[in-house]
Order: sequence, then C-alpha cells, then structure tokens
Amino acid sequence: HVQLVESGGDSVQAGVSLRLSCSISYRYPDEHYCLGWFRQAPGKEREGVARIATGSGNTYYADSVKGRFTISQDNAKNTVYLEMNSLKPEDAAMYYCAAASRPCRGASDVTEYVFWGQGTQVTVS
Repeated sequence: HVQLVESGGDSVQAGVSLRLSCSISYRYPDEHYCLGWFRQAPGKEREGVARIATGSGNTYYADSVKGRFTISQDNAKNTVYLEMNSLKPEDAAMYYCAAASRPCRGASDVTEYVFWGQGTQVTVS
C-alpha cells in the first residue's frame, strides 16, 4: 500500500519553471515501485508525463516533455519531483503522482497504476 501527496502546483506564465513534489508513504519500504507523473486537462484523457523506477532510478518521458521536464527522486525524503521548465499553455492540467508495483519500462499506461494522489493544479497563461 502506498500513499501519495502532491504539491507545488501554481498559476504561472508561459516560459517559466515550476517544480512539483510527490511525498510518498510506503507500507513496505523495501519494495520497489514505478512512480509516475500524469496530467489531465479538462476534456482530455489522463496522460503519462514521466516515470522513474525507485530501484534503478531509470527514467522515462513522454515525447511532449522530453528536454523540458525532469523527474527525480530523493530516497531520504521519500519524495519524487517533477521539474518543469519552459512551460507552455498546453502543459496546463491537473498533475497526479501515481505508483505501480511493476517495472517501469512497460508501465506507460494509466491502467498500470494502482495508487494515486489527489493531484495538484498547474495553470499556464
């Protein structure tokens, strides 16, 4: 069982940077997960943005954010970050942190993730 709490969402202007945080509580800390950031804009499906394997640290990105977004983890703080640079209006969405108990390489689909946070809103104008 995993609990996730997102923070850091804000209303910003295009071109600036923003960092989202996902604080994680593990019932079984020794297990490895794939931790992902997803986003959902009004009227659109939830889509994967980036994910990181807690064991290896391997990262994966959606093509739309490659080179602009960086996912990272601080194991001491049980926190995963999403650094978002050069924000565009199309990046505006509710951003969710999620965990899947499977390898990250194949965990691109939203249905792979069992545990979800409540989301944090990012607005870009």
